[in-house]
Amino acid sequence: MPQTREPLALRLARVLHPATYADLPPDAVKHARMILASTLASAASGTQIESARIVRNLAVEQGGAAQASVWFDTARLPLAQAVRVNAMWSDAAASDDSDLRNVAHTGTLVSAVGLGVAEWKNSSATDVLTAIAVGYEAAGRFGDMVRGGRPGIHASFVVAFGGTVAAARLLGLTTEQMAHALSLTATTMGGILIGTDSWAREYMAGNAALTAVQSALAAQRGFTVNPDLLEARGGLLDTFGNNTVDLEAMVRPLRAPWDIERFLAIKLVPGAHALHSSLEAAITASTQANVPAGDISKIIHSGPMKTSITYEPRVPADMVEAIHSLPYFLATGVADRTFDWSHITPQKMRRPEIARLVALVEYEAVPEGMRYEWNWGGTVTLVTRSGARYTSTVDAPRGSGPRGIEWADVDAKYRALIGDSGLPVATQTRIRELIHDFSSVSPLVAALRR
Repeated sequence: MPQTREPLALRLARVLHPATYADLPPDAVKHARMILASTLASAASGTQIESARIVRNLAVEQGGAAQASVWFDTARLPLAQAVRVNAMWSDAAASDDSDLRNVAHTGTLVSAVGLGVAEWKNSSATDVLTAIAVGYEAAGRFGDMVRGGRPGIHASFVVAFGGTVAAARLLGLTTEQMAHALSLTATTMGGILIGTDSWAREYMAGNAALTAVQSALAAQRGFTVNPDLLEARGGLLDTFGNNTVDLEAMVRPLRAPWDIERFLAIKLVPGAHALHSSLEAAITASTQANVPAGDISKIIHSGPMKTSITYEPRVPADMVEAIHSLPYFLATGVADRTFDWSHITPQKMRRPEIARLVALVEYEAVPEGMRYEWNWGGTVTLVTRSGARYTSTVDAPRGSGPRGIEWADVDAKYRALIGDSGLPVATQTRIRELIHDFSSVSPLVAALRR
């Protein structure tokens, strides 16, 4: 008699549930710590952004059980609300992390959920690092399931599954309960790609964290759903995903190199990560040309087209427009030969030389024979008034797995942003030290509170 194949959610849970800290390669552990530092740095900057403050104030007004801390704040809230606010802090600043495949801020979700649940349940640091790494793996596999499926879905839809697995592990769910939590997330989480162009972007990130925790908590209490919700007709794959995906590949064993090693990209400058390779190419070409910005007559860009990116040659009106504007990134890279956190301020955006360079941006098809391993790649050619041409191509950006991620770069980012937290300088330094030697959750959580 033929055996009935187990439901996809249960098969995934059987892969994701049993992993231990001993299974993690050294770079997976290092990258998990780096994610914590990057997320907290971005969150400090996010505390200054009104969208996240609105949701924080609503959560505080509604109150409830004091289960987990809001970072850089005096508030302690119900777990789901605390992780929602913390995820929004990080995402709102557009300075967190991305996955090279999905342009998804998985690190924000697994960090917010991981630290929140660990604070409530007094989990160990090794458990948190394992939850971050395994959650990252889960988000990647769900990203593979929906890639090529229904258009218009925001990446927060994907990262919610990473948060669900992180929460399920730290809450001690069984394999079967984790499977139901994944299915609950599939039927709850939403997100529309066009929302990237407004405060909806960080709202969706907050909802992903909220959904992840609520799904895990409900499953822990015994809430169940139809077991084949992911793969059945009318289920996740049929409605949102790619029905041609190889399901056996989705349930492959965890093995080195883990996704968190290969695909993690830490933002070393602000803005949509898909722009960073082109920005680096513009800086390199401008450095090679070594002429005043006024001598540039054309800025030519070629590379894979990227969703949620603005190609129109106009000066950004605000931070939200700036972080998605390819012409602005190229113009700034050419003019300044650098880019940092100050470049998303109105003072930097509205310079006359930037307006002139933005108007010079043109696009060409990818040259025949040129291959980008990552969809983030870009080639920039500068043409001077004398007709000289200078070209640079960058595939994966600095601070990404393929190029190696250095603690010096992550620490520089942390120091640049953590001051917005309002915490004393000594505490800022203490937090960084606790992350480098992440051996206990309690001291880190305590340091993050005002």
